[in-house]
Amino acid sequence: MVSLVNLERARVGCTPVKADPSLAGLAESFSDDMAARGFFAHTDPDGDTPWDRAEQAGVSGLGGENIARGQGDARAVMDAWMTSPSHRANILNCQYTTMGVGVHFGSGGPWWTQDFGY
Repeated sequence: MVSLVNLERARVGCTPVKADPSLAGLAESFSDDMAARGFFAHTDPDGDTPWDRAEQAGVSGLGGENIARGQGDARAVMDAWMTSPSHRANILNCQYTTMGVGVHFGSGGPWWTQDFGY
C-alpha cells in the first residue's frame, strides 16, 4: 500500500510517505473495530473521531484518515480512493510524511483504514 500511495504522490511532486508503526496500529485497530461492531464511518459508535482515537492510543500528529469497505486488495482500494475527491486529497497531501494502513478481512468486508501523519 505504501508503494502504491507513493507512486501517486510522485506523479504530483510530493515526497514519499514512510510507513509508521504507530499509525499502522491505529489503522488496524479501527478496521477491526468497524468489523466487530458492524459500522462504517470515521466517527465510531461512541462518538470518537480519528483524532480522539489517536489521542487515546498515544499517537500524535494524525493528519487525515481514509476508510473503505469491500475492495479485495490494495490496488482495488487505491483505485477507489483515487476516484474520490476527499480520499485523493489525503493521499496527495504533500504535507503528510507518514502513513499506516490496517485491513480486517472477514465476512462483509474487508474494512480498510489508511491514516496519515505529519
